[in-house]
Amino acid sequence: MLLGGLGGVLADRYLFPYLVTNSFFSKYEFLKRTTENVTIINKTEQVFMKEETSIDKIVGKLNSSSVSVLIYSDQESRMIQRDNNRTGLIVTSDGIIMTYLPNIALAEYKYKVIMPDKNIYDAELLGTDSYSNLTFLKIPVNNLQTVAFGNSDEIKPGEKIIAIGKSEDNYANRYAVGLLSNFNAIYNLSGQTISSSEKMEGVFQSDIIFDQLFVGGPIVDYTSQVIGVTGSLERDGRTEYFQIPSNKIKNILNRVIKNELAQNPILGIYYLPLTKSLALTNNIEQENGAWIYSSSNQTGLAIIQGSVAQKAGLKLNDIIVNINKE
Repeated sequence: MLLGGLGGVLADRYLFPYLVTNSFFSKYEFLKRTTENVTIINKTEQVFMKEETSIDKIVGKLNSSSVSVLIYSDQESRMIQRDNNRTGLIVTSDGIIMTYLPNIALAEYKYKVIMPDKNIYDAELLGTDSYSNLTFLKIPVNNLQTVAFGNSDEIKPGEKIIAIGKSEDNYANRYAVGLLSNFNAIYNLSGQTISSSEKMEGVFQSDIIFDQLFVGGPIVDYTSQVIGVTGSLERDGRTEYFQIPSNKIKNILNRVIKNELAQNPILGIYYLPLTKSLALTNNIEQENGAWIYSSSNQTGLAIIQGSVAQKAGLKLNDIIVNINKE
C-alpha cells in the first residue's frame, strides 16, 4: 500500500505531466485531466538597475572642452576678479572659444584662456553677438576637443540636467545638478521690462542655484549632450540666470564661422509678447504676437527713429503676428 501510494503521487506529479507533452499520449483525455490542477512555476531573477551617480563620468569629453576665461586691462595692476571670470567652451577644433559677456566684452579689455591642462593662452576677441550676448574668442591652438550640441527642441521641462562651471581657486570643473524647470518663450535678453526686437527671446530656466562662475558654461543632459549655455542679466537690482538653447547657439556659431557675426538684422521696435492673460486684461482679441508698446504711450519710445520699422509704417499699438506669412 505504501509503495502503491508513493507510486501514484510520483505518477501524478511527474509522469503524467511529462506524458501529456508527448504527441502520442496527449490525445488521451484522462492524462489531460491529470495536469489541469498543476501549477508550473518559472524561475525568475531580480535585476537591480543603478543610475549613474558619477557626474564626472556623464559629462565625459566635456571636461576637455571646458575652459576658464579671464578678462583684464593693462591699466589695472591685477586681474579683474570674480565678475570678470567666466567659463568658456571650445566650439571649433582650431581654437574658437565661446562664453557669455553681456556688458564687458569691450575692445580695451584683454583676454586669457586657461585650458583644462592648465596651459594659458592670450585670446583675440572675435566679437560679441548683439542678439544673444554670446562672445567669441580665438586662441592660437589647433586639434582641440570640441563640444557636441544636442537638439534643444527635444528637451522638455522636468529633465535632469548638469551645469558645469569653473572653480575660482584652481579653475577645475565644478558641477551642479537639477531639473530643467521651464522653457520661457517670452523671456527677452534686453534686461528691460519691455522686450527689444534686437535681443533674443526664449530661454531655458532651471532650479539650480547659479553664480557668476557658471556663466558661459554648458548645461548637459544625462546623455552627455550640451543643450544650453548659462547666461545672466541684471534686472530690477538682482541677477537672473537662464540658459540659451543649443539650437539657437548653433545658428549663431554658423555665422561666426562665416565671419558674419556683426550682420544681425535690426527692426527697431520695443514690444510686449502677447499671452492669453495679457490679452484678456487689455481687451485684445489676438493672443499671440508682438504688441508694439510704450508705457507712456509715446511712439518715439516704442519705435526707433529712422529704423526699418518706422520706414515700413509700423505704429504704436500695432500687433505683429507674422512675417512673410509665417
